[in-house]
Amino acid sequence: MPALITYRTPVQEDWVDYNGHLRDAYYLLIFSYATDALMERIGLDADNRGQSGNSLFTLEAHINYLHEVKLGTEVWVQTQIVGFDQKRLHVYHSLHRKGCEEALAASEQMLLHVDLKGPKSAPFSTRTLQALEQITEQQRDLPAPLYINRTLRLPMDK
Repeated sequence: MPALITYRTPVQEDWVDYNGHLRDAYYLLIFSYATDALMERIGLDADNRGQSGNSLFTLEAHINYLHEVKLGTEVWVQTQIVGFDQKRLHVYHSLHRKGCEEALAASEQMLLHVDLKGPKSAPFSTRTLQALEQITEQQRDLPAPLYINRTLRLPMDK
């Protein structure tokens, strides 16, 4: 399977800072829209959320800012399923543009399937688990994500 492209957008004028670069928060916004698109692909679209009362919540997100992104640049997000269990989904989003082989940014995220009445964690439906299994199988031969399982810290002086 070629990369799963989940979101495309040009960089908007109100998304850039005084340096003409995409503001930090808008990287997460773009990745958030990619997660929404992934949700639709795995059966967690608006209709399903309304009927089931379940949704995905982000538990943790890490962003690596790798290259500058400027106003008007057409970008897209490629999404890879890193892993999942009965209630959690581990995804890796990478941001790309034409003419640049390397990712512009990367985001590793841990998502939790939630019953909104609680709110409390809830198992995925059989349909969603099957969709996740199918995508994972299709992505089996993709290379491992580069910016994953990283920690943020300064070396400790002794």
